[in-house]
Amino acid sequence: MKRFVLSVTAILLILLALFAVIFQTGFYIDMTPNALPTTFVRTQGQTIQLQKDGRWQEFTVRGVNMGTGLPGHWATDYAIDKQTYLRWFAQIQEMGANTIRVYSILSDDFYNAFYEYNQGREEPLYLLQGVWVNDYVQNSHMDAFDDQFRQKLIDDTLMMVDVIHGQRAIFVSDAYMGSGLYLRDISQWVIGYILGVEWEDVTVAYTNEKYPDRNSYQGEYLYTTGDAAPFEAMLAEVGDRLLAYESARYNEQRLFAFTNWETTDPFSYPEEVTRFFRKCATVDVEHIRTTDRVLSGQFASYHAYPYYQDFISYMDRSQWSALAGKEVDFSDCLAADGTPNSYRAYLRLLTAHHTMPVVISEFGVSTGRGMAQRDQNTGRNQGHMSESEQGEALVACYEDIMAAGCAGGAVFSWQDEWFKRTWNTMHAIDMSRNAYWSDYQTNEQYFGLLSFDPGKEQSVCYVDGDVSEWSDADTVISYEDGSSVSMKYDERFLYFRIHKPGLRFGQETLVLPIDTTQKTGTTYSEGSGLRFGRAADFLLVLRGREDSRLLVQDRYNALNANYSQNVTGKDLYADPPEKDSPRFETIHMILQTSTRVFRDEQQAGAETFETGLLRYGDANPAHAAFDSLADFCCAGEDIELKLPWQLLNFADPSRMKIHDDYYDGNYGIEFIPVSRLWVGLGSIGQTERIPMGAYSLRGWGNTVTSHERLKSSYTILQAYWTGGDGR
Repeated sequence: MKRFVLSVTAILLILLALFAVIFQTGFYIDMTPNALPTTFVRTQGQTIQLQKDGRWQEFTVRGVNMGTGLPGHWATDYAIDKQTYLRWFAQIQEMGANTIRVYSILSDDFYNAFYEYNQGREEPLYLLQGVWVNDYVQNSHMDAFDDQFRQKLIDDTLMMVDVIHGQRAIFVSDAYMGSGLYLRDISQWVIGYILGVEWEDVTVAYTNEKYPDRNSYQGEYLYTTGDAAPFEAMLAEVGDRLLAYESARYNEQRLFAFTNWETTDPFSYPEEVTRFFRKCATVDVEHIRTTDRVLSGQFASYHAYPYYQDFISYMDRSQWSALAGKEVDFSDCLAADGTPNSYRAYLRLLTAHHTMPVVISEFGVSTGRGMAQRDQNTGRNQGHMSESEQGEALVACYEDIMAAGCAGGAVFSWQDEWFKRTWNTMHAIDMSRNAYWSDYQTNEQYFGLLSFDPGKEQSVCYVDGDVSEWSDADTVISYEDGSSVSMKYDERFLYFRIHKPGLRFGQETLVLPIDTTQKTGTTYSEGSGLRFGRAADFLLVLRGREDSRLLVQDRYNALNANYSQNVTGKDLYADPPEKDSPRFETIHMILQTSTRVFRDEQQAGAETFETGLLRYGDANPAHAAFDSLADFCCAGEDIELKLPWQLLNFADPSRMKIHDDYYDGNYGIEFIPVSRLWVGLGSIGQTERIPMGAYSLRGWGNTVTSHERLKSSYTILQAYWTGGDGR
């Protein structure tokens, strides 16, 4: 018996060791060294082809990028389960998409769901699988030849190949990579790999400068031309190792690409554009060539948005063709009024430059209320676009992609992600907590076609003129004339109901003083002459449909405290406003560099956008007149209104933390807790002080509620892609 137990134990240990060697180290023995690899996908010129029914057919990517975020979770939690993926895959394909793109190895739930969804399906979804490079590596002292960069990228790439072939186990992984048992072979639906991320131009330039002699690579599958830079040689090695590994271990090949974007695109711009935008590096995959051992092919992958970086908008149109080194036809890149469609023109430059297929693997616009960049030509802005406007912009972008001769594109993104941050709002929030609330001012959170709205099944309030969801328990303050203010809140908004008997909306101006912190505020407004029962930090002014806005006391103006030198050239910390300053200002957000600044660097301040201006409309997604950007509406004697938390300087409403006084011992933004705010109701011309009532704030901690809702943009893109125009 003892011998039997020892024998069984020995066998189990051997099997466990074999499992670890095969499924965790990637070790293999090439049992068929002379076998030729096969492929079901290839490139022909600037097109992609799939082999179906024994013949090659042209394939155009209609893709959707998919992240890993869910409300209340960080991307690194990998919290999406198999059933959710299955539901999403069905919705994505019903929209007319044929491809999903992911950025890194996800949890095994994704691959198990992908296998189950496609099994036996005549028209499957295809996958573009990515390999990630973490942010620290790119933004540290390391260059691209550092082992933590180059060797890690190679190791992760080979691991990714094993994952899609169902031959890997990952029990301990980096934060940017999922884990689990990867035992499902989904390779028959994986059309290609996109290696890397949006390269930091300084890392590329640093690598090229540091290793001028490492500018060539000669492998079995890939080699570099004489024009290659060291960074491109590093990429060639990674791609070569990928092709060699998959060809030898699995006898297969598929397409490959390296991520690129405008910041490191292959073009040499005029000196003034290069200097102003500090464009210091290029990555050109035309310098990476394939040997005759590559049966599949290479494509050029770009993240390209209409608004960032729109370098060619700062050039005369007569200079555009010079970027490609050949004459390019831009005749259809002008609107009837002569306005250039610089996005289509840029895409055409890419296809003119490349000899391989070009796939725009990221494009999109955000439905967030905040904005970070205006598209000067087509109005497809980075933020502050309604869901309907998002849909129309996505269709227009895809039309531009196809008109420019690209092999397709992938929308960014499938779902909204609450954990995301944007450069022009990250100063204003507690970034260790943004996964636990929905910040409508941060545009990066709202690129999705799928929204996560607060509430288990519906929001606590819809700003639509129907006040049936309000009760007496919501009343904050009442007045003798029957007027009142009521309030609610959820993970995205503070909601207000303003009731005023005999309301003459648009003919009288109502004001709501709001006191959020005892550190700042004023009991008097010099602009209106109004006096308040408490020191107000904000003043909500409702004049009518077109001229209603939220104002902020100048001492509590977050833009001034963080960007006054950029906007006005003044340092307010040298001479800050008084604590009880009676001046209220409009609320603005700083935007990316504008044409105005480019033309006159010395005199023009940074461009801003008035985010405190309120938009009138119906914000109920169940209504035909739905406007996702609507802030307020009026019906009879009632006004309903919603304000995003950050607009009132909340840094983390989940724990009810708000901005401290910027100038009282701080240099920038610190956060303090609050347990209530005060609000009142008055009107312009009122002489008596406006009484204010207290509203309790408790927060929700880490327990968030949300429900899924397909945006209007989903329906618009679905009609386009399934109607034949996008095929």
